[in-house]
Amino acid sequence: MSAELQKYQRTRLLEQSRSITDFDVIVIGGGATGLGAALEAVTRGYKTLLLEQVDFAKGTSSKSTKLVHGGVRYLAQGDVKLVREASIERGLLVQNAPHLVRNQTFIIPVYSFFDRIKYTIGLKLYDWIAGKLSLGSSVFVNRSAVMPRISTIKENGLKGGVQYHDGQFDDARLAINLMQTIIDKGGVALNYMKVTGLSKNDQGILNGVHAIDQETQEPYYYGANAVINATGVFVDDVLKMEKPDSENTIRVSQGVHLVFDKKFWPGTDALMIPETSDGRVLFAVPWHNKVVVGTTDTPVEHASLDPVALEKEVNFILNTAAAYLKEAPTRSDVLSVFAGLRPLAAPKKGSQKTKEISRSHKVSITEAHLFTLLGGKWTTFRKMAEDIIDAIEKHKGWKPTQTQTRHLPVHGATQLHDWSYRFFYYGSDAAAIEEAINQSEENWLNETLQIHPAQVRWAIRFEQARTIEDFLSRRTRVLLLDADTALQLAPSVAAIMAKELNRDENWQQQQVKQFEELCKDYRLKH
Repeated sequence: MSAELQKYQRTRLLEQSRSITDFDVIVIGGGATGLGAALEAVTRGYKTLLLEQVDFAKGTSSKSTKLVHGGVRYLAQGDVKLVREASIERGLLVQNAPHLVRNQTFIIPVYSFFDRIKYTIGLKLYDWIAGKLSLGSSVFVNRSAVMPRISTIKENGLKGGVQYHDGQFDDARLAINLMQTIIDKGGVALNYMKVTGLSKNDQGILNGVHAIDQETQEPYYYGANAVINATGVFVDDVLKMEKPDSENTIRVSQGVHLVFDKKFWPGTDALMIPETSDGRVLFAVPWHNKVVVGTTDTPVEHASLDPVALEKEVNFILNTAAAYLKEAPTRSDVLSVFAGLRPLAAPKKGSQKTKEISRSHKVSITEAHLFTLLGGKWTTFRKMAEDIIDAIEKHKGWKPTQTQTRHLPVHGATQLHDWSYRFFYYGSDAAAIEEAINQSEENWLNETLQIHPAQVRWAIRFEQARTIEDFLSRRTRVLLLDADTALQLAPSVAAIMAKELNRDENWQQQQVKQFEELCKDYRLKH
C-alpha cells in the first residue's frame, strides 16, 4: 500500500495526532457539523484535529431524509433568509460533491384549483430565491402528463401536479468523503475517540482536551488554541463538561423514516405531500433503488446514540402514505425503519412545537472560549463551518482568513457520473474497488445489493470502518435499505473484518451479537 493511501488508516492517524504538540483547532464531534468545521479550519491553514466518540455520522447525520434542500416548508413559515442560505449551499454542494448530490425532481399532487395556484406561486418564489443556483424551474403538470410519472398515486380528484427541483444525496457517504478530504488537506480526523474532559490555562481559558481511545482505552491529551463543540444533540453534555451548571441550549426532535420496495413508488420523481395531519410535509424519495418515506417530528426528552422509532410515528407514516397511494403499504412491507434526532436551537422564552423552531444555526461562545455550533442541517453544514471559524478568528484576535470551501471538491468528486452504476457512491474511488473485485476470486456477499468482500477491506483501509455497523450502516447502506439482509450479512462481514483488523473469534462473536441487537430497532414486528 502506498504512503499516499496509508494516510487514511486509523493507526497512522493516531501516530500523526501524537506528533503534534498543540493544534490550532480541535473539533469535538464527527457528524455533518463537526466535519464541516474541521474542513473549514484545515483549508484555512490551521493545524486541525477532529475527535468523534463513536463513528463518523453515526447519529443524526446518517439518518436524514436524504435531501439537500432549500426548505419549502421554511418558506411557508416565512423564513426567507434561511431558504436563501440553504438554496445557495444546495447549489454549491451539487457542484462540490457531484458523485453524491444530484438534482431531484419532486411532484406535489394537486387535488383542487386553489392548491394549484398556491403551490405554483409558492414554488416560483422558491425558484426565484435560489437565483442562479436554482436546480430548475417549477411548473404545473396536467393530469394526463403527470399520471405516468406518479402511477401509484390515488387518481380520484387529481387535477395534476406541481413539479419542482431540489437535491437528493447519500448523507453518510458524504460524511466519509468529508473525513477523507480533511485528511487529504493535512488534518487529522479520528473516530472512536471519546472526549472526556476539557483543560484550561491559568486565565480560565480552554487550552486542550482529554480523550480516551474507545478501542484500547488508552488516554490522550491534546493541546488546542481553540475548541469547537460540534456534537449535535450532545452539545449540552460538552457545555456542562466546561461549566456544570450550564443551561440547556437545544431541544431534541426525533424524525423517523420507513424504507419500502420501489413498487410503491416506481418512478424517478420524488413525492412531496405538503400538508399532513400534523402540519408537516411528507416525502417519498427514490434512494439506492428503494424508496424512503418520512419524516416525523416528535419532541424527545433525552438524546441517545441509537434512537428508536415510536409506534405512533410508524403508524403516522403508514397512514399518511395510505391516504395518497393506491396500494397502501403495511408493516410487513417495511424493509427498514430508522430514527434520527435533530438538534434544534431552543428559543429563549416560551414553548414551541419542534416543527416551528427555526432550523437556522447559531454560534455560542462561553467565557472559557468554548465555541459551540447549535442547530442547522446537512444542507447548510459548509456555511455553518464558515461562520464558526470566522467567529473564532474574531473572538481570539487571529488574523482574518477567507473561506476556501465554497468551490472545494470533496474527496471522490467526479463529473463523469452514471447514477445507475452499482458503485456510483464511491465516485472517483470506484475504479480502484472494481479493480480489487476483478482481482479477487471471492464471491459476492450479496449480489442483489452488490456487496463484495473487497468493499469491506476498502472500508477498513481507507474509510476508518472499525465495526460491522460501520460497514453495513454507513460505508454501505445495507442496514437502512434492508435490515433482514444486513442481519444475514453480519457473520460474513465480521469474519473479513477480524482478519483485516487482526481480531480474534471472541471479537467476531461479540460484534455479531451487538449488531443483532441493533437490527431489532430497524425491523418492525408484524
